[in-house]
Amino acid sequence: MHRFASFVIITTLPALGADYAPRPDLDAGRYLKALGDAEAVLRAEPGNALAWAAKSQALTALVRLPEAGEAAQKALALKPGLADALLARGLVRGGVAVQQRNLSSLRQIADAMDDLKAATQADPTLVTAWMTLGLAYEQVPGILGGSTRKALDCAQSLRKVDAPRGDLLQGTVVTMEGKWPQAQPSFHRALAEAPGDPEVIYGYLDALGTRETRKVLGDAEQKRLQAQEAMRLLPAARNRARPLTAICDALLDADRADDAWRIAEQALPSTDSPSMLRLQLGKIAARSGRHLEAGLAMLDQVLREPLEGGTGGYGSAHWRRGQVLKALGRKDEARAAANAALRLDPKDTKAKRLLEDLG
Repeated sequence: MHRFASFVIITTLPALGADYAPRPDLDAGRYLKALGDAEAVLRAEPGNALAWAAKSQALTALVRLPEAGEAAQKALALKPGLADALLARGLVRGGVAVQQRNLSSLRQIADAMDDLKAATQADPTLVTAWMTLGLAYEQVPGILGGSTRKALDCAQSLRKVDAPRGDLLQGTVVTMEGKWPQAQPSFHRALAEAPGDPEVIYGYLDALGTRETRKVLGDAEQKRLQAQEAMRLLPAARNRARPLTAICDALLDADRADDAWRIAEQALPSTDSPSMLRLQLGKIAARSGRHLEAGLAMLDQVLREPLEGGTGGYGSAHWRRGQVLKALGRKDEARAAANAALRLDPKDTKAKRLLEDLG
């Protein structure tokens, strides 16, 4: 369920009523902008259910789940059948289930899937609902309604609305089934139809880097393809942080950390989301053991400023900072960073493992 699943000053008030359209920003991962726009609308129009729903979705991506839940409930109280509000509540419930990671999360998962199904029924054009529902069907156990067939049905439904995203979903599901050769045509169609779509680039490279794909290709061939495809797709990514993080991750996996660092560093002055690339630079330093002081400086800045959604939130930044500090031999500071991550999420297994490693 990890995919249930990074501050922009708003200087003009977004259009209200029928002209307010938050979906493009949410679909593109511009969560800080979506949050700022929603809050601006709500200051002028507190009863705008769509703005409450958009605020909730953005807050979920920012890992601010209690606030996201409150916003989703306000949206549904104002307009019970609003697809965006049902999606918002489903995303919150899925996020809570991921955080709980225990038997009580099963109910949250079932409720989340009910919300996502209701959202697609209320508005079959809601791309994020189809994507999230399809991935949920593929990942949850059958006893909770999980089904590869249902996941692929979601992809078919999504293809009628947004063909590249439908192909992306199908390729992702088939990859998760361990069938990389059969998944490739779907990814290739998506990339051909929408070569600059950040989510398509991200999703393709993410699938290429999975354990399931490694089992099919072998370690050496997977690394070769990751490096090749990352560099091939780099021009299409331009300065957008979302696909650039996937490109850097692919290069990291392919043992090309210096190339990953260079690409992220060069894009930083003009990127659409500096916080994501700073966190990515910290990740490169933590994983590779290179550029440690510069990576630490990037993570320190991340923790001083608003962090884009879709990044794992500040907990991820604290954990990466702890890894870098450990590599620098600053163990007491590394422990403090791991504990800071655990204060945000007491069940963070990565931060717990870091503490164990520090002794």
